[in-house]
Amino acid sequence: MDRKRKRNLGNRYITILALAMCFIGCKKDEEKPVIVKEELAAVEEPKDVFEFGFKLNDYIVKRDTVKAGESFGGVLERNNVGYPKIFYIAEKAKETYNIARFFQKGKPYTLLCAKDSLETPKCFIYQPSLEEYVVINFNDSIHAYKSRKPIRYIEKTVTGIITSSISETLDEQGVSAVLTNKLADEIYAWTIDFRRLQKGDRFKVIYTDKYIDDTIYTGIHDVKAAYFEHNNEPFYAFRFETDSVKGIVDYFNEEAKNLRRAFLKAPVKFSRISSRYNLKRRIAVYGYKVRPHKGTDFAAPIGTPIMATANGTVTESKRRGGNGNYVKIRHNATYETQYLHMSKRKSKVGQFVKQGDVIGWVGMTGNTGGPHVCYRFWKNGKQVDPFKQKLPEAKPISDSLKIEYLEFIKPIKYKLDNTFFKPEIKENKQPEQTVITQATS
Repeated sequence: MDRKRKRNLGNRYITILALAMCFIGCKKDEEKPVIVKEELAAVEEPKDVFEFGFKLNDYIVKRDTVKAGESFGGVLERNNVGYPKIFYIAEKAKETYNIARFFQKGKPYTLLCAKDSLETPKCFIYQPSLEEYVVINFNDSIHAYKSRKPIRYIEKTVTGIITSSISETLDEQGVSAVLTNKLADEIYAWTIDFRRLQKGDRFKVIYTDKYIDDTIYTGIHDVKAAYFEHNNEPFYAFRFETDSVKGIVDYFNEEAKNLRRAFLKAPVKFSRISSRYNLKRRIAVYGYKVRPHKGTDFAAPIGTPIMATANGTVTESKRRGGNGNYVKIRHNATYETQYLHMSKRKSKVGQFVKQGDVIGWVGMTGNTGGPHVCYRFWKNGKQVDPFKQKLPEAKPISDSLKIEYLEFIKPIKYKLDNTFFKPEIKENKQPEQTVITQATS
């Protein structure tokens, strides 16, 4: 009995002791001061933003695009500028840029306004193109000027080994299809048939991408050099300016031989031949009578740019009968070309045009059943089939320029030769960026 009582007393003692310790601990916790940590939010100063030569932070910036039927005066009037001042601004701006005349639908503009209750406009900026902008400043005195956004060119190098087509090979590397067109239609048009490339053909290309204001990518600017290995035969191509006055640029191989012919194969890109030169053609509409077709028709959507197929001088630019709108070019004493059914002509009589210059746009003027350009080709005053002519090569490099050219291509050829092929494409790998150049106008 005594042993049991002792055990019960011991258990009670332990319980009381535990409760006492717990009470003391809670008391101590209550006595501890509570420390509240205040986290101060970091206040970031707004970064200075500059555009068009202005610090935008100093203004209320309003951006918009010109709506259909909208005028320069209408925009200012809607933004609390009185009509007498609008007239005065427009007249003063004419000395630099006739804003009222060239105010076009869809073009962006920016208004810089004062930070007052009326948000009074201080400056109007109009962008006729991605690169150009016109500033009409009427903050104090009224003055206008034209300028261009800074342009950055990034030089890149891409290589590839053909497995199916060059466009697919470049697409796997995230390179624009424009590069395929430049290689096929501009550089190697008379040297390599890109429709008959073989598996295992390979290439290396040095080209430049163009960026406006560091943010707007405008595509591939030009191809500096290329190496194409087709049927185990190497084809080099180097870009070189042969006439700085007329701005004529050609592609030559490592021995200074011109890669192109004097004429392009077609006056439009991305087209198909819908009707060939045929002196015995019969048409159902005319009772299957013989109606000679002395041109080559290239079908293309309305508005497709039409290019001069060779350097020359415009001798005719007008609309007449079944030809519709057309342009005719004399290239030399032997060759002339004509481009029919244009929706609109761009070239004027007496104008010198270079191969590849846009001279008009595809349309359906004159006698035509669908949008196309009828391309006519004269040799010694007689219309002939251009695809059956042995066309001359383009003008070679002059002897005086040849030495300069060979020196010019040395470092470029060295870079091409020391660029290794990368056959494995992983995770849409981007082309190597090699050089960055800055340009402002």
